[in-house]
Amino acid sequence: MKTIFLALALFATGAHAAANPDATPCDGVDEDKQTLECSVYSRDTAVKLLDENFENLLERVNTQYGANKTEANDFIGKLKAAEDAWKKLRDADCEVEVFPAKKGTKEFNIGQNDCTARMSDERSEYLDSILQPE
Repeated sequence: MKTIFLALALFATGAHAAANPDATPCDGVDEDKQTLECSVYSRDTAVKLLDENFENLLERVNTQYGANKTEANDFIGKLKAAEDAWKKLRDADCEVEVFPAKKGTKEFNIGQNDCTARMSDERSEYLDSILQPE
């Protein structure tokens, strides 16, 4: 009997997810496991957007400085160095933010993920503002 109810519950959940493709692990968060899943989802989404905005910035550099490859390459080199330094700073700041939580604990992982997501979102906005037409 429990198996039937479990199967029906799983089927209903899958059907709901299929009916709502915009559903995320952050919808209806009400337990620790879902909180961790939501933090992972938020982190991954923010990092993906950060990477996309960085690539879009590189395209804007090539478009605006395309006639001067030397200047474009110099600018791109500076952007890549700045992005690498920023990622190190983000990671170090997030380590400080979650202290004294023990590495590997749920509390640490959620805090680390939330910090990475928040800082990556802020950086994405900054990168998106560079070389925008006025």
